[in-house]
Amino acid sequence: MSVMTNQASKVRRPSLWKNIRKHQASYLMIAPYFILFFFFTVLPVLMSMVVSFTDWNMLQMPNFVGWNNYVKLLLDDDIFIISLKNTLIFAVVTGPVSYMLCLLFAWIINEFNRGLRTVLTLIFYAPSICGNAYMVWNLILTGDRYGYLNGILLNLDIINEPILWMQTEQYILPVLIVVQLWLSLGTGFLSFIAGLQTVDKSMYEAAAIDGIKNRWQELWFVTLPAMKPQLLFGAVMQITQSFAVADISIALAGNPSVNYAGATIVTHLLDYGSTRLDMGYASAIATILFLLMVGTNKLVQKILGRVGE
Repeated sequence: MSVMTNQASKVRRPSLWKNIRKHQASYLMIAPYFILFFFFTVLPVLMSMVVSFTDWNMLQMPNFVGWNNYVKLLLDDDIFIISLKNTLIFAVVTGPVSYMLCLLFAWIINEFNRGLRTVLTLIFYAPSICGNAYMVWNLILTGDRYGYLNGILLNLDIINEPILWMQTEQYILPVLIVVQLWLSLGTGFLSFIAGLQTVDKSMYEAAAIDGIKNRWQELWFVTLPAMKPQLLFGAVMQITQSFAVADISIALAGNPSVNYAGATIVTHLLDYGSTRLDMGYASAIATILFLLMVGTNKLVQKILGRVGE
């Protein structure tokens, strides 16, 4: 059996090198990106996984501790459990909702003429690239009567006294979810706009002949299957955004937030990695987050593979 395997590998190797030589121009074109991707993405991820099995404060040599960081993380770290719960709530709520909103708004905007479509795309996309977006929400959520939200509610006699929105535990997570949804029309939204532009118009005529009767059937059986690459890319971007929530929580609720109501895995990671310099423990947190993202991505790929069936 081993002899046959060795013979098969010997047969494959020449064909592989022959293929590389045949398409050497293509390999040379992707070489710069591949080198950068390997050294700045793949290698750091692998190194982080290795460091997660050590105790390392960046001042002394790493000390191998085996699974101790993971045991402490999953069994003894109550803050991590809170952060994990908050992150999963973020992912479950903001991920699918923002994904569907991106697709819905892109589908609607695509029906307008080019000029209006460009303006609307800019309006919806602008919040995701505004560096001072948190300043707007800080003004809205100010805890005194001069905050916009408190001022409106007081004028309408809905409340009798100002609410400390980002200092009250029960309000922190819902407010952060609303802000995240407001900021979520980003790269995925643009990819959907681009995908809708590439759908062959003749496919709609063929679908009408085959019995498609309304726009919803047209969307499910024609539009979505024709833009599966963009759907997958948008899903990956939404997964990344929903699991990597940190800046919003830190800017609005602080780090740590009240009773860690706004804590996420990334804020917990920043606490240990940037403040405490416990790089082994921080790497263990990063590895758990990485595995969650990969698992969710595989699940979404399987779901999107059924689009149009």
